[in-house]
Amino acid sequence: MTLKVSDFMTDKVQTAHSEDGIRETFFRMRELAIRHMPVVDDSNKLVGIISDRDLRRPEWVDEAPDLSHMYQLDDDIQVRDLMSKNVIVAHTYESIAKSAKVILKHRYGALPVLNKVGDLVGILSSFDLLKALDSILDEQKRTKKAVARA
Repeated sequence: MTLKVSDFMTDKVQTAHSEDGIRETFFRMRELAIRHMPVVDDSNKLVGIISDRDLRRPEWVDEAPDLSHMYQLDDDIQVRDLMSKNVIVAHTYESIAKSAKVILKHRYGALPVLNKVGDLVGILSSFDLLKALDSILDEQKRTKKAVARA
């Protein structure tokens, strides 16, 4: 049985728009406890992705105890200014193994998921891949028990 991206992706995906402010987007991501947010245009087509890594200030910035210094939370910066525009995506019909290889190769934390017609329908995070691994390990245990009983 081939496990598909659609079996493990998060389908209630939270999105941002390119003209959204960074400060608002940061606090929304924090409130929702997410680290990646696909960016869509007015027709809900994927145009980018923003992550908590995109929001961090460069390492050369002096250390300070407040969030506004560690993250780029300037009110005049928009999502379009910091988002990644050349987004690698997963598709609902692809194997989970293929997407896992992409995430590992590129060291991504998540991939936006598109359906056959290119609509954004979910996101596949490293946490979702852990759920897939857990499912595979459970299946292996069941198989070993069945073989042992036979």
